[in-house]
Amino acid sequence: MSIFEDITYEIDGPAAVITISRPERYNAFRGRTVEELIKAFRAAWADSRVSAIILTGAGEKAFCTGGDVKQRAETGDYGPTESGMFEIGNLHKLIRDIPKPVIAAVNGVAVGGGHVLHVLCDLTIASENATFGQAGPRVGSFDAGFGSAFLARVVGEKRAREIWYLCRRYDAATAERWGLVNWVVPQETLLDEAKSVVAEIAEKSPTAIRFLKQSFNADTDHQAGLSNLAMSALDLFGKSDEGLEGATAFAEKRPADFSRFVKA
Repeated sequence: MSIFEDITYEIDGPAAVITISRPERYNAFRGRTVEELIKAFRAAWADSRVSAIILTGAGEKAFCTGGDVKQRAETGDYGPTESGMFEIGNLHKLIRDIPKPVIAAVNGVAVGGGHVLHVLCDLTIASENATFGQAGPRVGSFDAGFGSAFLARVVGEKRAREIWYLCRRYDAATAERWGLVNWVVPQETLLDEAKSVVAEIAEKSPTAIRFLKQSFNADTDHQAGLSNLAMSALDLFGKSDEGLEGATAFAEKRPADFSRFVKA
């Protein structure tokens, strides 16, 4: 397996632990990060030792803050990739399609595209210092696929619209109350708790788990079509003046001014 630059990948008993390792950018992902995550998830899929996957972030401040907006402000995209594409939509589908449970161990901030990643995971365990929320409309971005439609299945329509329209931050206790996370633990025990859950899963029939995951997904598989449409729209929108205003304002540490884009 090639050496990873933006993530780490390790096997610990029945768990594959995938860690986004860009703490200097609050574990925001660029194109390379997404490609490496895809490679790691595929490796875990093919490894018969792995019963479940843990997805987490390096350091204590952030799980993942989504797409690297500073990179986007600098270059207009999320940086070079081997495929020439930004494959975040394929990563979303892979987290759903891999026939093994994926557990998000959220340490710190899960916002924007990072929030979408944890929502797509089968289970979410949060540390007491974790915070959750969306930032897309604030920085000229959105996820009109799984990140919104599936979120509504998780927390309900009213809460999902609140999360996206207002871009507020919610603490771990609120997230647990809403059903956005399964449970909350002290930060120092987060990874151990996630590994303990994997050990429980490893005691169960892997074929039964596979069928159960596919059954849970079947009800929302139609949202993959929305995701494809949304990713195409986001690619166009991100290059527009309105989309670039959000990224530029973020990089310049000033409030974005979207007033000139309001249409009658």
